[in-house]
Amino acid sequence: MLTPITRLFALSLVALTLMSCRGQTSEKPPVHPNLNMDFQDRFNAQEENSFFADGRAMRTPVEGTVARGNLRQESEIFEGLDENGEFVDYIPVDVTRDFLERGRNSYEIYCTVCHGGTGDGRGIVMTGNYGYVPAPTFHSERLRGLPDGEIYSAIANGVRNMPSYASQIKVEDRWAIVTYVRALQRSQYVPEEQMQQFDVDLAELRSEFTEEQERQQAMAEAREAASAEEEVTAQRGERLYVQNACNACHSVDGSAVVGPSFAGLYESERNFTDGTSAIADDAYITESIVQPDAKIVEGYQNVMANYSYLSEGEIESIIEFIKTLSDN
Repeated sequence: MLTPITRLFALSLVALTLMSCRGQTSEKPPVHPNLNMDFQDRFNAQEENSFFADGRAMRTPVEGTVARGNLRQESEIFEGLDENGEFVDYIPVDVTRDFLERGRNSYEIYCTVCHGGTGDGRGIVMTGNYGYVPAPTFHSERLRGLPDGEIYSAIANGVRNMPSYASQIKVEDRWAIVTYVRALQRSQYVPEEQMQQFDVDLAELRSEFTEEQERQQAMAEAREAASAEEEVTAQRGERLYVQNACNACHSVDGSAVVGPSFAGLYESERNFTDGTSAIADDAYITESIVQPDAKIVEGYQNVMANYSYLSEGEIESIIEFIKTLSDN
């Protein structure tokens, strides 16, 4: 049995304990039994260091050094180039079903918005009249003939108006996308004799193709009928020149960009890569807009996208705008 003095001592101890838990502020440093590396003899970023002549604590890496994991000597893998600096015509990694699926996933994340789900260049960004240069279809003869390394380079380094995706897409995923693009090209360009080897109803496919052609023809006729009542002016042509991003490739001051300048173009003589020539009249300019690979001007590459979606009135307005650049 506790004596009165013992009870008083116990109560006092409990009271003191409770008082110590009230969260009082202290100016003393906290107890830190294990310092670890909390207090190092080191320098922070951009801090001055008198030890070096230039006074900088941050040192430039020794010339020629490469960070661990960044020694990329295999140019065919990391650049898409062979030992001669030419684009490789093969995919320098193992291509498997899983790798192809990896490419499909990356393609749908980064590429579909512009190039479309089937690679036809009709992604949502291209069909929304946002003023972008139309993305080329992967199913043209020119792009089917590109070496694999050149497609890889376009992803890694960008090309013309397409930006580089090097900071977003890893090397392996770039090659996976190249693999998937090749699969898309093959899926849309299978000879009939090869299709007969599979369980495919060719008659149904021909019927669907014919229906699609008829639908496209009907749409073209509807656009042509509507264009008969369209306004055809140079002012409208200038707006279309900007809205369709023609200014990204064709200047109006005579300077050469990706394509020939519109300045002085109308009724000038155009010399082509096949050795022929023609006068840049209405018919030639129209053909260059709707079928840009028909005649390639000397000194330029066959890289212009197809603008056949423009109506007749829109094309005529662009021609009227081009004419004003030849009058000055």
